Amino acid sequence: MRTSEPRAGEKIKAVRIDEDTLAVDLADGRTVTTPLAWYPRLLHATPEQRSNFIVAGAGFGIHWPDVDEDLSVHGVLAGLSSPDVKVAV
Repeated sequence: MRTSEPRAGEKIKAVRIDEDTLAVDLADGRTVTTPLAWYPRLLHATPEQRSNFIVAGAGFGIHWPDVDEDLSVHGVLAGLSSPDVKVAV
């Protein structure tokens, strides 16, 4: 488990989401892309619900109020999925 403070370069610059993937652009130039299958609430949401998100947590988190989903940059960088999804690493 990561316990260090967030780094400025890990701040969210942009979020893109389509029917298959979530892509998060970070301030340091990295883009992290994960399959929506890792986040069932987003996978089953409508395009309108997916596009209604807020960059939260001082720029280190994403919140989707319509589907009650929250993701952190640390979780995305660590390859963490929703707790009920088994991801082979």
